Amino acid sequence: MSEGVRVRFAPSPTGPLHVGGLRAALYNYLHAKKNNGTFILRVEDTDQKREVGGSYEYIEESLRWCGLTPDESPSKGGDFGPYKQSQRKNIYKKHIEVLVEKGAAYYAFDKAEDLDMHRKNHEKKGKTFIYNAHNRLKLVNSLSLDKKKVEKLLKTVPYVVRFKMPDNEMVVFEDEIRGKIEVSSRELDDKVLFKSDKMPTYHFANVVDDHMMKITHVIRGEEWLPSLPLHVLLYKSFGWEPPVFAHIPLILKPTGKGKLSKRDGEKFGHPVFPLEWRSGDEKHLGFKEFGVLPEALINYMALLGWSKEDNKEIYSLADLLGSFEIKSVGKSGAKFDFEKLLWLNSQYIQKMSSEEIIKRLSSLNSGKKFNITKEAIDLIKPRIERLADIDIDFGYLFEPQKIDPSLEKKILNDDSKVFLKDYSSMLEKRFESAPQLKEDLGQCSKIGFGKSMGAMRLCLVGKLAGPDLFELMMFLGKKEVLKRIRSVIA
Repeated sequence: MSEGVRVRFAPSPTGPLHVGGLRAALYNYLHAKKNNGTFILRVEDTDQKREVGGSYEYIEESLRWCGLTPDESPSKGGDFGPYKQSQRKNIYKKHIEVLVEKGAAYYAFDKAEDLDMHRKNHEKKGKTFIYNAHNRLKLVNSLSLDKKKVEKLLKTVPYVVRFKMPDNEMVVFEDEIRGKIEVSSRELDDKVLFKSDKMPTYHFANVVDDHMMKITHVIRGEEWLPSLPLHVLLYKSFGWEPPVFAHIPLILKPTGKGKLSKRDGEKFGHPVFPLEWRSGDEKHLGFKEFGVLPEALINYMALLGWSKEDNKEIYSLADLLGSFEIKSVGKSGAKFDFEKLLWLNSQYIQKMSSEEIIKRLSSLNSGKKFNITKEAIDLIKPRIERLADIDIDFGYLFEPQKIDPSLEKKILNDDSKVFLKDYSSMLEKRFESAPQLKEDLGQCSKIGFGKSMGAMRLCLVGKLAGPDLFELMMFLGKKEVLKRIRSVIA
């Protein structure tokens, strides 16, 4: 085992990075950096039929945007490469031969249709077909056939290499989050370690790479928990010390029912990817383009399954490095609460300077429709939940907006228009400060202060919500305010 902490985030390049993968990367990063360790990005591309072009580059850019830059990766290199499994075929070939020679693995020549027939026959009897010690000698493999037959088949037909699962052994292991787990090997099948295309399966490549890259802690999703007994037995078969394992809980849909999937973004109306993803005609909005800050996203992802006893909610990446403990991660799934993420995002926006917000806007499509100024941001910052709001919700700062027809009919009646005419006449004479504008509005109002404010908001904003009315008037200026009032009362 390596002296220093070494962790890896090992995604498959089969599409964009989902929030579940992002959280796994974050927890690995935090554990490594808290312990002065190394964070590795490894690409598990053994299933090349499912590989989607551009996925690796997208994953790398997403991690960079979130501030989770790997110390070792396919792009950055390192002492333990290659960092793409497709470039490590000779390493896997060498190690599978070791297992076969030890008698811990064997060649299997069963045809897919024959195995399918066995499964169906078992289903008819209400049983599950398991390829292991109880039936392997009745199937077509190097354990049931004589040596000459095996040598001939190795040269003439496709074959796989299976792990020889021990018979009736209790597999015992510890998980940092789940505690002690025991599984009987009788419940486990002889998993395929090498496929007929001469590529290793996830299980085999994963264990070999983790050992050779001196990984000390494997932090991954709980969906891999059923595979852990096999991985533990593979380490034992090689005579290697296994790493420390920690299986983090699922991220659930906002409803709490089921795992949040890549397809749920459109269903629930919010992103599930860090950055926008494009592939052919496919396009999905990312959190960045939606106006969520990477600091807020990382803060929220950390809290999906982990928390301290003090119930603190605002954590910078530096704060997390000082506080995060993998043992403090819970066992239960965590609901993705988009409203909570937006609240966190607004907290980060409030802490930023207006100049910094403008700088962030320059990296987005948001804010490019108008000439955003510091004064504009100062006025609306308390109301911003996400950077994309600038174009969507605050266009009234830069040009007149259409008035909601239902509000226009309800609020802009004849009495309101008389008030607007009187107030505009007063504005012609003096337009000096927000307090003075407020005082004058009170003097002109014969319909009540609240109704007068509502009428002015509709003229200037197009709706009843908005920043302080009189600060807004000062921002727009006398000429623009009068122009908008007159367009309503004309």
